[in-house]
Amino acid sequence: MVLKFFPRDKVEDRANYLIDRSRAMGAIGSDVLFSARKGHMLSLREGQPEENTTGYSIGIGLRTIDPQGRQGIAYVSSMEKDDLDALLNWSWNNCRVSEPDPDICLYDGPSPSSDLEMEDPEIEKIDPEYRMEVCSRMTDIARSADPRVESVRSASWADGQGEILYLSSSGFSGWYRGSSASCGVAVVLKGEKGMEMGGYGDESRLLASLNPCEISSQAVKRTLAILDGSPLPTGKYDLLLDPETTASFIEVLGELFLAPNIHKNKSLLKESLGKKIAARSVTLVDDGTIPWGAASSPFDGEGYPTTRTVILENGVVRSYLYNLKYAKVDGVVSTGNAARGISSLPDVDISNLYIAPGSESHDHIISSAGKAIYILELLGLHTIDPVSGDFSLGIKGIFIENGKFKSPVSGMTIAGNILELLDKIDIVGNDLRFFGNIGGCTLVVRDVAAAGL
Repeated sequence: MVLKFFPRDKVEDRANYLIDRSRAMGAIGSDVLFSARKGHMLSLREGQPEENTTGYSIGIGLRTIDPQGRQGIAYVSSMEKDDLDALLNWSWNNCRVSEPDPDICLYDGPSPSSDLEMEDPEIEKIDPEYRMEVCSRMTDIARSADPRVESVRSASWADGQGEILYLSSSGFSGWYRGSSASCGVAVVLKGEKGMEMGGYGDESRLLASLNPCEISSQAVKRTLAILDGSPLPTGKYDLLLDPETTASFIEVLGELFLAPNIHKNKSLLKESLGKKIAARSVTLVDDGTIPWGAASSPFDGEGYPTTRTVILENGVVRSYLYNLKYAKVDGVVSTGNAARGISSLPDVDISNLYIAPGSESHDHIISSAGKAIYILELLGLHTIDPVSGDFSLGIKGIFIENGKFKSPVSGMTIAGNILELLDKIDIVGNDLRFFGNIGGCTLVVRDVAAAGL
């Protein structure tokens, strides 16, 4: 993406100006994060335009660090010298009133290569006619998929490109840019017992990997699967989580491995390194270097090279996820998971997180099931207690008996502890796929108590 008003050399001049001026003000360290983005979004409701937006933004943030380890952040959406001078003062003033932190530091290693595949030139060629054609086609496919489709609440498309500069007083300077596109459909189906709303969507850095027709069909198919669902008798069932449901669960699980949550007593995995917390079938990997990955980048929010980190191996906790500060506290190296925007101080977050696939196919897992519930939705995942691990979740899905789909299921709950659930994972399918930056496979969780009739 070419910046029309601020080419890279001019952006770098402004960034170096901020670094030099912050030194003159008394900062022992500083860094600059510059972001430029443009994007487009179209949404149809019942086939008629509901939202159609195009946006372009630039912003630059400055972090200053004083000799006591205080740090301050400020940002502006301008590259004018007067605004940058104001930015310097705001950042330094914020720094001087913050709390000292002896573990704050900057990365002083080499700049990593930025040749990671993240940008598809085909996305930049997308025009308004293409977006309208795709959304109209998704609407028509959903409407005609089944007579019980009462409403196509939304057929949406979004695409965009962006680029980032990170530059620090330690000598680091690096750029990267990327693109992405996404689409989704939300539908309402009318059954004999009432209405059911559902949907499906996907996103990718590669335009060719998006299949709007399949996405529209899946939105209806998944909603139809749980239409007129009813509870089964209370008892123990094998739970079969589809890949998307697994991804939702893995995303919540990933929060427990973030070093800030460990140190702030917000994770039940504190002091769990080297301990077995899950079945041997479970391995979790965080990888910011996956080609075309939704959260891939050559370096993180502190300039540190992104890495592949096995955080859970055969059920054993192997690592937490770190930025520079928490790595220094624990006497380890950063995992390249510093997360930061132009207006925020560095924190820690997951990148591309996924469960390592097993060997069994989805079809074999289904055909081998005795009495099981195929889970399409876990309701209330955000209510899982990260400290105790206790949960109570609603479930929706399909009852399976002797390898055959029988009837839709809803109105049931499962409750217990997340560690007990992890220990009951018996099979991980070979059907890994990513939903955004989270990858899931079909899972088989044995003998889970579910409350119903």
